[in-house]
Amino acid sequence: MTTEMKHILVVDDDTRLRVLLQKFLRENGFYVSVAKDATEARKLLQVYRHDLLIVDVMMPNESGLEFVAKLREDSDVPVIMLTAMGEVPDRIAGLESGADDYLSKPFEPQELVLRIKSILKRTPKIKANADDLLNLGSCVYSISKKELATKKGDLIHITPVEQSLLNVLAVKCGQVFTREKLADILGAGQSPRSIDVQITRLRKKIEQDSKNPRYLQTVRGKGYMLLPE
Repeated sequence: MTTEMKHILVVDDDTRLRVLLQKFLRENGFYVSVAKDATEARKLLQVYRHDLLIVDVMMPNESGLEFVAKLREDSDVPVIMLTAMGEVPDRIAGLESGADDYLSKPFEPQELVLRIKSILKRTPKIKANADDLLNLGSCVYSISKKELATKKGDLIHITPVEQSLLNVLAVKCGQVFTREKLADILGAGQSPRSIDVQITRLRKKIEQDSKNPRYLQTVRGKGYMLLPE
């Protein structure tokens, strides 16, 4: 964490929880805005820059899953989803919508703070070098900028978790990482299953045929590796 105050947006229809989270997060050094639903959250996002969003899954009119999925069309701001549902399919649904982490209610506020700090600082800092740009077919990935783009220069949206995952693989091209190792490196509640989800999403953005990947490969029985041109 830097000395700069990070701005967090809490989106939850539970008034009591919004007030408690706002108070607790402020006491832990964050600047906090709150919204009772997706509509109110969008209005705040148009006015202020936020460093991280905390979004409840079960909200009236538009669910947290729907809100995050739409958010991901033009924003890579990190998102932690809150829900009373703690089953694996529910967690996977949250990750597939574009969330970076998932926390089931009830939870310890201090655990939430630790996850927030982990997400905000976990992207590895990498110096630019001659091997900074990796050619991935019709795409190019910059390790130092953590940006995926087309050969024409158009940026391709990737989430912070996808950036971190791609960077880990890109720094050591050709090295096989197990799902468990990748989950451990990324931290913040990641699991081997969630790594599979992130890999699938990245393949859809990088590969010409995501079902027959050329660059983001699976090594059967071992894990994943990145093989640029």
